Amino acid sequence: MNTFAPSSQKIVILTGAGISKESGLDTFRCADGIWARVRLEDVATPEAFCRNPALVHQFYNARRGALTDPAIVPNAAHLALARLEREWPDDVLIVTQNIDDLHERAGSRNLIHMHGELKKVRCQRCGALLDWFEDLTTGDACPSCRGEGQLRPHVVWFGEMPLEIERIYAALEQCGMFLSIGTSGNVYPAAGFVRHVRSFTDAHAVELNLEPTAGASLFAETIYGPATVSVPSFVDRLLADAGCVRG
Repeated sequence: MNTFAPSSQKIVILTGAGISKESGLDTFRCADGIWARVRLEDVATPEAFCRNPALVHQFYNARRGALTDPAIVPNAAHLALARLEREWPDDVLIVTQNIDDLHERAGSRNLIHMHGELKKVRCQRCGALLDWFEDLTTGDACPSCRGEGQLRPHVVWFGEMPLEIERIYAALEQCGMFLSIGTSGNVYPAAGFVRHVRSFTDAHAVELNLEPTAGASLFAETIYGPATVSVPSFVDRLLADAGCVRG
């Protein structure tokens, strides 16, 4: 196994649907995932929203509603990453492909939702970004500009640019460690992050996943198994090697 010499180095962590699946949320791309049951062309593109906004709202209302289920809570992997952020002596940035709020609920604060957030909506007319916890309908008016039918889920659809991508690339180019957790390795640009890191730094790259992704050979270290087991164990080892004291 390749080793990492801990020190005060910045860590960037990419998380995907695999980390939230163990909290009970559906993934999108696995064999029994959401895209196996719903055509993404019908609910996850700008064209779909123009064609049938009511259907798109219905789809995301169901996803948002699932987050209010008392059984859906952050799991041991989310909690371990929040602990790493608290105790690591340098910056820890989580870049998540997930649109749920489980990282925040676990205590993570330095976080980029590159694909948006289910509990937010934005106005296509005035650009207002709003917290939103209820169902969204075509009749809802924007609280800022009062325009009706202008609110949409704050979610990056297929064909749209991920959020804060320049900030993400800047962080990748300065990190000493890159972790990829619970991702399919099939969705770009996130699937290319490890290659980007290798092009700019000698950062130690680690893949933690249920099984190897297509880009597994690009990582210096690979750990396979459930995120609720592998991530806490890895964080414990990393903090212990760095001499960090549990706070």
